Amino acid sequence: MAHAFDSGTKATVQKIPLLTINAGPRDKEGWEGRLKQELHALIQYIQFNKASDSDWFTIKPPQNNGQNWSGKCWYIHNLIKYEFDFQFEIPATYPATAPEIELPELDGKTSKMYRGGKICLTLHFKPLWAKNSPHFGVAHALCLGLAPWLAAEVPYMVESGVITAKV
Repeated sequence: MAHAFDSGTKATVQKIPLLTINAGPRDKEGWEGRLKQELHALIQYIQFNKASDSDWFTIKPPQNNGQNWSGKCWYIHNLIKYEFDFQFEIPATYPATAPEIELPELDGKTSKMYRGGKICLTLHFKPLWAKNSPHFGVAHALCLGLAPWLAAEVPYMVESGVITAKV
């Protein structure tokens, strides 16, 4: 399956460092090095977003030995900012398996979501992740998973009256 990303997305992805350590949370020795690479890639991605005036999320340092992550993401539609909490857990089979990103407050508000507020990334993102594992990490999941999902789903949910701006 060909993945059609616009030139801006391609340019952004190219700014995120690829990861070299193939380790998940079950690999006690390799996981610490992998976490350092994850954080470095995230810092690079955040710096790029801020420099290009296109930041769209904040993320907290991971909890529970680097497995539980959380933050805030936002999308601007018709000059109105829609902001949501997000979270995900690094799966035991990471990096072979991508994290499942959750936006709990949107649970049940769109068909592009699973129970618990997990966003649907199966069709486009999971094959891309599999092809690029173990080089993709958290920053790639946000850039190629959460960002396009927000861009597609927030306008739809706003236009259909499912979500409204927080005042």
